[in-house]
Amino acid sequence: MSTSSVNGHACASVPQIGQGDQDDCCADFQYQRPLDLFQNKKLVKICAPMVRYSKQGFRMLVRKYDCDLTFTPMIISNSFVRSIKARDSDFTTYAGDRPLIVQFASNSCDDFANATEIVAPYCDGVDLNCGCPQRWAMSAGYGSCLLKKPELVCDMVKQARCRVDRNDFTVSMKIRIHKDLRETVDMCQKAAKTGVSFISVHGRTKEQRAQPVNLEAVRAIKDAVAVPVVANGDIRSLEDSDRVQAETGVDGVMAARGILANPAMYAGYKDTPLQCVQDWVDIALSIGTQFPCFHHHLIFMLEHILSKAERNVFNSLASLSAVLDFLRDNLGIT
Repeated sequence: MSTSSVNGHACASVPQIGQGDQDDCCADFQYQRPLDLFQNKKLVKICAPMVRYSKQGFRMLVRKYDCDLTFTPMIISNSFVRSIKARDSDFTTYAGDRPLIVQFASNSCDDFANATEIVAPYCDGVDLNCGCPQRWAMSAGYGSCLLKKPELVCDMVKQARCRVDRNDFTVSMKIRIHKDLRETVDMCQKAAKTGVSFISVHGRTKEQRAQPVNLEAVRAIKDAVAVPVVANGDIRSLEDSDRVQAETGVDGVMAARGILANPAMYAGYKDTPLQCVQDWVDIALSIGTQFPCFHHHLIFMLEHILSKAERNVFNSLASLSAVLDFLRDNLGIT
């Protein structure tokens, strides 16, 4: 795949275009941008940013099954800005990979704004991660620790907005909730006044993992701001999506683990259909997806299709040829 340059910064796997040519790049590819989706659809169905997993091939797959909007994996903004190697590794796209939002982890207004400027010609928006609860992210000043720094968050949103002269370009944020919901509502209201385009809410605190999602908190945020709100957490089916919207009034839903297990969930499938598995094989082979990523996605997809004994065999396979032979012999997938 090719590498091109924008304002001196390299971006991987994109056409050779300049800062002002982003509309021409996709002139033959028609799609709805994020703000149009929120305006025109009753419920926007979104694939969450997932480290290692929401990469180009998987985004191609879920779009075939009624996913409206996709995110890249979380990218560390400072290394992305400073390192060509990091840009080539972390951001791979193509003209039809739209609508697309690039998510950054950042603790610096300059880094977030600079990263936004680099990717703007090749995406439809950027998202600030204010929700990652991992210790490494918190220790670096990323993710959920930003929940305690609303002024910094608002400044990052404002500066990123100033770098892109496009009304349809979104600057959003993905958050977890505070123990005191009033803090969360206040932060969201400040961000909305600053110009955040939409807010994705994972209805758990940074300390919570398997506890039920707090839909009342999501509803309170939706009622408190005028920008679109997206619900994240425990969205595992189309029925979950509709139920959460009915309970919270949100404008969109965002799935992570649910869509890993069943990339066709937004199309109404209870479990991954075999055609979806075939589609993943075709996509992954066509773009040269690395074996660990290719295999791990299949492990998720086949969990409810294979027996326990079959899963034990499949999960231990260590080569592409072994995986393809297993799929052919056991599922008729070629």
